[in-house]
Amino acid sequence: MRYIFVFLIYCSSFVFSQDVNRIFQQANDAYNQGSYDEAITLYNQIILEGQHDSSIYFNLGNSHYKLNNVAESIFYFEKAKTFSSKDQDIEINLAFANNMTIDSIDPLPKSDLLKFREYLFDLFSLDQYAVIIISFTWLTAIFLGLFLFNLKPSSKKIFFFFTILSILFLILSFSISSLKLSIERDEIFGIIFDRQIDVWAEPNFRSENLFSLHEGTKVQLMDSLQEWKKIKIANGAEGWTKEAIIKKLN
Repeated sequence: MRYIFVFLIYCSSFVFSQDVNRIFQQANDAYNQGSYDEAITLYNQIILEGQHDSSIYFNLGNSHYKLNNVAESIFYFEKAKTFSSKDQDIEINLAFANNMTIDSIDPLPKSDLLKFREYLFDLFSLDQYAVIIISFTWLTAIFLGLFLFNLKPSSKKIFFFFTILSILFLILSFSISSLKLSIERDEIFGIIFDRQIDVWAEPNFRSENLFSLHEGTKVQLMDSLQEWKKIKIANGAEGWTKEAIIKKLN
C-alpha cells in the first residue's frame, strides 16, 4: 500500500511539472507573438501554482517592460535577481527599466568591507550554501573516521589535516549563510507602485515635507506606525509616507 501511495505522489508530481511546462511554453509563445497581457496572465498562473525561479520573473519583467509598466517591470527584474544575482541579462534589462523612472538617486559609496560582504553573499544562494554545509559535514565525518581508524602514522596526519580543513570550511560556510539569512530577514526592500508619494520628516502631515518619490523607485522599509511607513532610499535619505503602495521584494 505504501508503494502505491508513493507511486501516486510521483505520478501527480510528474503531471504537475508537465502542466507547468506547458503553461510556461504557452506564455513564451504569447510573448513572442506580442500578446504581452496574455503572457503576463500565464506567467502569473505559474507563480500561483507555487513555481518560482529567475526565468519566470525575468520574462514577467520583460512583458511589463514592453507595456511600459515601470514599477512592475522593475519589481519582477529585482525578483529575478534574488534567484540569479549574477545573471548579466537581468542586470542589463533592469538598468533599461530603471531608465524609465523619474527619480534619479545617486547611491551612497560602499566601503571595501561592504563590497567584500556582498561578494561573499553573491557567491551562492542560501539553498546552495545549505548544500555546501551538508557536504562539508559529511566530509568532516568521513575524514574523522579515516583518521580514527587508520593505523599508519603518515596517513593519520593527512586525514587529520583534511578533517581540520573540512571543519574550517564548514564553520565558514555556516557563518556566511547565517549572516546572509539574518540580513535578508532584517533588510526589507520594496518597489513603489504609486505614481507619486510624498515623504515626511515624521509620521504626520504637520512635519516637514522632505521630498517626493515616483513609481519604480526601490526603497528599504525601515519601520511602520499604523498607516505610515518609514522608508530609506539609496542615497541614505529617510522619511515617512502614508498609505503608499510599496510591493515588498522579500
